[in-house]
Amino acid sequence: MEAAAEEVAVVVVEDKMKKDRVGLGWRPELAGSIFASLDKIDVLEVLGNDRLTGDDQQKRALKSLAREVPIHIHGVDLGLAGAEKVDGNRLDRFARLVNYVQPEAWSEHLAFVRAGGREIGHLAAPPRTQESVDCAVWNVTRAAKMVGAAPCMENIATLIQPPCSSLTEPQWISQIIADSECGLLLDLHNVHANATNFGFDPLQFLAEIPLERVRCIHIAGGKWISSPDGSRQYLLDDHLHETPQPVYELLSEVAARTEQPLTVILERDGAYPEMSLLLREVEMARAAMAIGRKRKVRQHAS
Repeated sequence: MEAAAEEVAVVVVEDKMKKDRVGLGWRPELAGSIFASLDKIDVLEVLGNDRLTGDDQQKRALKSLAREVPIHIHGVDLGLAGAEKVDGNRLDRFARLVNYVQPEAWSEHLAFVRAGGREIGHLAAPPRTQESVDCAVWNVTRAAKMVGAAPCMENIATLIQPPCSSLTEPQWISQIIADSECGLLLDLHNVHANATNFGFDPLQFLAEIPLERVRCIHIAGGKWISSPDGSRQYLLDDHLHETPQPVYELLSEVAARTEQPLTVILERDGAYPEMSLLLREVEMARAAMAIGRKRKVRQHAS
């Protein structure tokens, strides 16, 4: 009986491994190399920013690309976790892009990018309060209705703890995901960077968020920077360096703790290495996923 149960567990986990996918973030600088390597890439993630939503030629090219490989569209400037209502015109352009391209999925960040009509130029974490939860849920729900599909919302990296917070980051994320009925895009380098900078256990963080809602995972790299007074070092999530080993270990951990198929995206935003090195990171992510899935076999068998 035990041998039979183990055999069934192996089949189940192997089936999950077949459905897990690993891909890259699409960047124009990598276009030629990506097209030449589509047999090694399961999925591509495209940034759905204002430049893309307003360029008909790029939209047609993206629609053609979506016929060749599964596409995810990743929003970067909707500001769905801001204290203000999401800009209707910006959201309408984004929704038109998604409806035109028909990607497999779309995502955005649990962040704000503007306030009082001023663009701040980067993703920022709002105070983690019940009020900001309610604002985010309202915006995510409205975006889901406009686009016609719920997004996956991504945890962000931050170099300062949001002031006036009354909720922990896991509590804040969990409530938004539950109340807006959306998926979670789990950025593991952001988890690693925040854990490093603020001294918490990343495994405990994983235990406190709804891993069953994870649909997609980001991996990336960063670099060390000094505080303005030089008194300490911070890990900056810059997407310009290779993925560090602790992120692969977290990826294995998520694979071992989850049941659903997962899509992993390697992010790189500059200082591009040879494509062979990016594909090596893709393979390392596949290997990390396999380690976690196989761990599940032993858990089922024991």
